[in-house]
Amino acid sequence: MKYCYLTDPGRVRERNEDSVVIIENDNGEYLMVVADGMGGHKDGEVASSIAITHIATRFKEISSVGNKEDCINWIQGVVKEANALIYKYVSLHPESTGMGTTMVLSVLTPSFLLIGNIGDSSGYVIKNNKLHKITIDHTLVNLLVKSGEITEEAAKNHPKKNVLMKALGASTDVEMDIFNVELGVQGIFLCSDGLTNMLDDDQIMKVLKEKVPIEQQLEKLVFKANNRGGSDNISIAYLNKEED
Repeated sequence: MKYCYLTDPGRVRERNEDSVVIIENDNGEYLMVVADGMGGHKDGEVASSIAITHIATRFKEISSVGNKEDCINWIQGVVKEANALIYKYVSLHPESTGMGTTMVLSVLTPSFLLIGNIGDSSGYVIKNNKLHKITIDHTLVNLLVKSGEITEEAAKNHPKKNVLMKALGASTDVEMDIFNVELGVQGIFLCSDGLTNMLDDDQIMKVLKEKVPIEQQLEKLVFKANNRGGSDNISIAYLNKEED
């Protein structure tokens, strides 16, 4: 197993509101999380940091996530706790009202793989040398596509593309969508929309196929996204299951 994560402010934003982490425990279980803070001057980076710090801390506190059902319950529980912490922060800091964060996470164990999301950060697996998106974006535009009101092509440049229907901190209660994924994958790739708005899946996969260390692959992806405008913060968490 090889893994790496990277976050970059991009070329336009003054601050980086994203947070990202990968943790491996003694039982060979991996937690990967990318959180894309929202709110701009209203402390989006605080929301993403609160969420990731809490979930990472709770993962370190347990010896194992248990079986699949246990893990699903654990994920839903810690996500709800993170949501409550963001609410508590806002109650103590009213000037931060409106802050929140998207989140995509994965838990990989020797027995199962789960990927979950809230918002529009994306979770992929690599299979047969192709990226396969697992998560479903919680956006207004995605709802319009599903209802048949607009096409997927029209959605790419829709003026309300970034309107979220779901995020941590946006309501008093939140539930993460969790997907059970087959274990036979080559890798797990999580990212904020700062990457996917600049590069399509084929462009991302082309870099991940390059025979260079994964650290260099992520650096190249960030470089390419910035070269195309870097209009948002860019964060990536990548785990490659294949050995050299």
